[in-house]
Amino acid sequence: MKSFAPTYLEKIVLPQRLVTSIRQIGEHKGKQELYQQQAPEMLENLRQVAMIQSTESSNRLEGIVADEKRIWALVAEKTAPANRSEAEIAGYRDVLNTIHASYDHIPFTDGVVLQLHRDLMKYSGKEGGRWKSSANEITETLPDGSKNIRFVPVAPHQTPEAMRMLHDRYSELIRQQEWDPLLLIPFYVLDFLCIHPFLDGNGRMARLLTVLLLYHNGYEVGRYISLERIVEQTKESYYDTLYVSSQGWHQGKHDILPWTEYLLGTILAAYREFEGRFGRISSGAGSKTDMVLNAIEGMVADFSVADLARACPMVSQDMIRHLLAKLRKEGKVEPVSMGRFAKWRKLTA
Repeated sequence: MKSFAPTYLEKIVLPQRLVTSIRQIGEHKGKQELYQQQAPEMLENLRQVAMIQSTESSNRLEGIVADEKRIWALVAEKTAPANRSEAEIAGYRDVLNTIHASYDHIPFTDGVVLQLHRDLMKYSGKEGGRWKSSANEITETLPDGSKNIRFVPVAPHQTPEAMRMLHDRYSELIRQQEWDPLLLIPFYVLDFLCIHPFLDGNGRMARLLTVLLLYHNGYEVGRYISLERIVEQTKESYYDTLYVSSQGWHQGKHDILPWTEYLLGTILAAYREFEGRFGRISSGAGSKTDMVLNAIEGMVADFSVADLARACPMVSQDMIRHLLAKLRKEGKVEPVSMGRFAKWRKLTA
């Protein structure tokens, strides 16, 4: 589509900071296998936490929320969805599980995108696995309650052909190997969101497809660090850069670089976090203290002892309470509420 048009690509001039980000991500990628061989048990703990955070954050970005204990149970497949929000969360869990487990067997075609969307929607009662049948303008609500149109996506009758062309061009450019996949991935995601091919679930699908494309190109950080959590933590930049880079898209006059820099910055931040966590784990011989510290660092919202215990099943709740008391004295956490179901909060330096 628009970002993959030859006349558009030939005009792109990459700033040095973007070239540097690509190089740094490549360096981190080269260390993945070493980490996986050295501490598989500790990495399994990171994987479990990342799975929960990704499911929670990606849905919360779309206003889909549920009780934290319910989210943990849903991700662990220990309960069935009890309402619409939980149904949306369970669908995301299933698709993310599929990507993590079978990415190397998932061809990247527009037909597969339809199948993944079907699975995303399968518990919700909404129509899944079909391109949109009506217009879906992207709007925002202003302080006075009025609506402002941020972007007008591709028309419904043009969507099937637009998605086919998008996948054809992406696949062709990957085969040609003239463009780094770390550039083609954000280009694809922007075009996907500008097409906005579904009536519901476009944002969540874009984040799932980002993880899938990273896997396809050898970048496995999304298995251990939640990219969706980092996006939620930087959601103002996420939405701002998407808006800036989508302006003029229909005419092929958009600036792809703000969005590209944002997404590569997110990937690089995830790799740096992964390396930092692995460093603490390996230097402490995989201590239980490090496991809890890693879990706390990854918490987006307020958390309880029970939340940490679920994230660190090898650590007793008594040890977690002792560590929280120590961190409180050090000014790193504070209690939000007291009692049996006390909640805690991270403090930033």
